[in-house]
Amino acid sequence: MANTPESQKPNPGTVRIVAGQSNKPKRRRAVEIALAVGLVLLIGAGAAVASAVSRGNEIAPVPTASPAAELKLGYFSNVTHGPALVGTSQGIIAKELGDTKLSTQVFNAGPAAIEALNAGAIDATYIGPNPAINSYVKSNGESISIIAGAASGGAQLVVKPEFNSAADLKGKVLSSPQLGGTQDVALRAWLGDQGFKTNTDGSGDVNINPTENAQSLKLFTDGKLDGAWLPEPWASRLVLEAGAKVLVDEKDLWENGDFTTTILIVNKKFAAEHPETVKALLKGHVESVKWLNSASAEEKATTINAVLKDTAGKPLPGDVIARALQNITFTTDPLAGTYPKLLQDGVDAGTTKQADINGIFDLRTLNEVEGNKTSAAGLGQD
Repeated sequence: MANTPESQKPNPGTVRIVAGQSNKPKRRRAVEIALAVGLVLLIGAGAAVASAVSRGNEIAPVPTASPAAELKLGYFSNVTHGPALVGTSQGIIAKELGDTKLSTQVFNAGPAAIEALNAGAIDATYIGPNPAINSYVKSNGESISIIAGAASGGAQLVVKPEFNSAADLKGKVLSSPQLGGTQDVALRAWLGDQGFKTNTDGSGDVNINPTENAQSLKLFTDGKLDGAWLPEPWASRLVLEAGAKVLVDEKDLWENGDFTTTILIVNKKFAAEHPETVKALLKGHVESVKWLNSASAEEKATTINAVLKDTAGKPLPGDVIARALQNITFTTDPLAGTYPKLLQDGVDAGTTKQADINGIFDLRTLNEVEGNKTSAAGLGQD
C-alpha cells in the first residue's frame, strides 16, 4: 500500500466524518453527557442546600431550657409571707439558686403583684389565692401556675369594740388591702352571706374601701374606719395597738379551720424557659418552710421582725408578732381542695367571673423536691 502523506493522516483529536455516515449517535451521546452533568450539578446543589440548612440549625438551634441569669421574686411585708421573709433574709433561696441572681420586690397586696408578674417586672411571687385565680381566669390559663403553698390561716375581720354582730355593720365603712385581693374577696363573700349587698365601687349596705394596711391602722386609730379584714400582722396590730376586737376569724368559716392565705406562683413562660431555676426556687422555699416549722417561737419572731424592720421601717412589738405567729401555719400544701369555693367567692364578690380553673396547679416539681404527693385536687398536675 502506498504511504499516506502526513497532511492526510487523521488527527487523533479530530472527529472524522465519513461520507454517508449519520451523526445521530454522536448527538445522542452529547445529550447523555449533558444530562449526566446536569444530574451531578443537581445532586451537588441539593447537598449544598442540606448543608446550609444544617449549618443554619447549628447557628439558630431550637431554644432549650436553661437556668435564668436572674430570678425576680415578689412578696409582701406580712407575717403570712414568712417563707419569703426567711428565705430571702437568711440566704436560703439564693443558695439554692446558685449562679442565678436573686432580686426582690415588696408589694402591699396581690393585684399589684399580679400586674407586675404579667408585665414581666417579676418572675414569681408569694401571693394570696384569689388574685392568682383571677389572673388565671382572665388569661384563659396562660398567665400563671401555682407551684406551692406557703401559709394557712392568719386573717381576721377586726372591728370597733362596740360592734357585736354582722347587723352592727350596716352603713359602716370597712377596709381590705386591695380590691380583688384575698381578704377583700373574703370580706365581700362573708357580708353577702349575712344578707348585705356590696359593690366594687364602695357603695352598698356596707362600704368597703380598699386601703393599704398601714393606712388602715391609722384610719382606724383616728376613728375614721369601723373595721377591716386583714392578714397578719395587721389584724393583730389593730387589736393590740388600736383596741379593735375580732368579729370573724376566717378559720372558723372553713372545714377544719384550714384555708390558704399565701401561695407561691410563677409566670408560665418563665417556668417553661427555666425549669431548673423554678426547681431551685422551690428547694429554697421548702427549706424556708422547714426552718420556720423547726425554729423556736423566739427565733422565728426575731428573724421575721428583722426583715419587717427593713421593709416596713420598724419591727413589730413582741406581743403583736407573737399573736400573729400563733394564728398561722406554714405549709407547702396550697390546699387545692378549697379553690372551687375561693373561685365562687370571687364570683359572688364581683371581682372575677365563673370559669374552669382546671390546670391552675403544677405541683410536679414540688412533689419531686419533697418526695411527697401533695394533691392538686383534680385542678392540675401533681
